[in-house]
Amino acid sequence: MSPLSGPSRPAASGTATSNVVFLHGYGADGNDLLGLAEPLAPHLPDTAFFAPNAPDRCGMNPMGYQWFSIPRMDGSTEAQAVAGMLAAAQALNAWLDTLMTDTGLGAERTVLVGFSQGTMISLQVAPRRAEPLAGVVGFSGRLIQPDLLAAEVVSKPPVLLIHGDQDDVVPPAHLPEASEALMAAGFQVATHVSPGMGHGIAPDGLGLALGFIHERLGL
Repeated sequence: MSPLSGPSRPAASGTATSNVVFLHGYGADGNDLLGLAEPLAPHLPDTAFFAPNAPDRCGMNPMGYQWFSIPRMDGSTEAQAVAGMLAAAQALNAWLDTLMTDTGLGAERTVLVGFSQGTMISLQVAPRRAEPLAGVVGFSGRLIQPDLLAAEVVSKPPVLLIHGDQDDVVPPAHLPEASEALMAAGFQVATHVSPGMGHGIAPDGLGLALGFIHERLGL
């Protein structure tokens, strides 16, 4: 497993007072989500955007990366998938620690924005960090091992979950499942279902994400 690295975009104003970290999906890379900075940056001029690549090359797409394996897709075992997720969480935590040290902007000025498997790793990492992040936005994902959450929670950043009702990759039923587990563990959770949307990010969802980021960063 390699240390994380990936593309970034500096704050439009030239001085960052907050960070948004994009976490891509299975088989993609940081550039896949960094493009979201284009429509967001004009509304977040003092925010720097980062999009680390996941630590391992993807078993199904060697040009892309994965946070962990997916047994039904790549032939790995459930044990390998869980071990990969835990290792990726450790790598992401180390990367976030370095980001905060290097930028001088702490957890309270950092928002995670995940898509698909990036949402899954976000929801694994954020609740288990000592200092609560400003917030987590999760598109088209799910909560891994929801039965373990309550016992392992360390911090409780606010969460926004968004899912397309036509998603045939990660079923939309995972949205209420994640929301219920998070709320039962004491999280503040908002949800939105994008009508007619498949496995992707619709304009209505991106607009809600922007509003959430504004609110969480006090902008």
